[in-house]
Amino acid sequence: MKQSRPLTITGGKLVAPGGILGGNLRIADGRISACGDTQPQEGDEIVDARGKLVSPGLVDLGVFAVDKPAFHFGGITRAALMPDQSPALDLPSRVSYIAKSGKPDLWVHPLAAATRGLEGGEIAEIALMREAGALGVATGRGWIADSGVMLRLLQYAAMLDMPVIAHAEDAALVGSAVATAGEYATRRGLPSAPAEAEAIAIARDLALAEMAGARIHFRQVTTRAGLELVRRAKAGGQRVTAGITPAHFMLSDLATVDFRTFARLSPPLRSEDDRQTVREAIADGTIDVVSSGHDPRGPEDKRQPFADAEPGMAGAETLLAMALSLVVDEVVGMARVFELVSTNPASILGVPAGALEVGLEGDVALVDPDKPWVVQSARMAATAGNTPFDGQPTQGRVLRLWKGGVEIQL
Repeated sequence: MKQSRPLTITGGKLVAPGGILGGNLRIADGRISACGDTQPQEGDEIVDARGKLVSPGLVDLGVFAVDKPAFHFGGITRAALMPDQSPALDLPSRVSYIAKSGKPDLWVHPLAAATRGLEGGEIAEIALMREAGALGVATGRGWIADSGVMLRLLQYAAMLDMPVIAHAEDAALVGSAVATAGEYATRRGLPSAPAEAEAIAIARDLALAEMAGARIHFRQVTTRAGLELVRRAKAGGQRVTAGITPAHFMLSDLATVDFRTFARLSPPLRSEDDRQTVREAIADGTIDVVSSGHDPRGPEDKRQPFADAEPGMAGAETLLAMALSLVVDEVVGMARVFELVSTNPASILGVPAGALEVGLEGDVALVDPDKPWVVQSARMAATAGNTPFDGQPTQGRVLRLWKGGVEIQL
């Protein structure tokens, strides 16, 4: 899918790395050729943004399913796919197939399985999977309990200069838990695990990553103790980044009181204190990425008793709106939101996108940050509507979307 003629978007508010700027954006040959003080040239297609936001397309780091309609609705132009597939992404042939699966209107970046079958034992052929298109290595939904295996993985990844995307929960402490230990879990008789399981996992993995000189990204850090460990590691110069999904800065474990399985997530929802701490960590830069964790689950997985339901939420369509709520709540500014959902995840993956900068891919969204809408699970574009935000009024919609300068039909 190649751009047939240059495109100039005029009259918009450009979400640039330095802040919100007035001016125009020009895309030619699939890449951004000018940003700011530029004018349309003869033969350009011209789009009048009418004062709306012109932003980079979203880069979603760590989805569990390729769901094009949902991604397009949410303004996502690139998605890093977790290796938890059937079968797992632990062979170069599988990685190669996935890397081509979204083109031309969506780029899917596979994350290689850290171990064979994601079983936490034998390290997979990471170098061969990198050659096949993997941009990172991931432990999947689970934690590698064997410290020796984890150290060798981190050393191998460091040699290849690939980031390791880690799940941070000590498996022995979590077991079959479906909730965070506390008042709500106790009153409802739900199997629970202490929130400290996250910090224990992070502490070990940070120590091993420092020994290996590896880059490590914790896909979700959801507790006060875990965030403090990441904050200290960053202050000490360690190459660590942290992510979160909107559910963990919008909701607490109070959302589980009526056993709604749409709120059955992994890691589970935390206390209100942890939720507020997450918001503080977004504001101070401890958290680098907000991702959707897109994991659509059908009725067979969700219409179960809470303890038997599968974890996960359909998050692609609500990612931008929930991230923009941070601006409404005065947690961060508009430019910072797009660092979280576009620039930083693109940087971690090493892809030439995620910002309105000359030379980068022309992945661009036209956004109305004030457009109101109501999240309705029954009307979602995703393959399943398992969202904990069902019925919630929100605001912020993508009006138009371009991939490499070519418009995508929403």
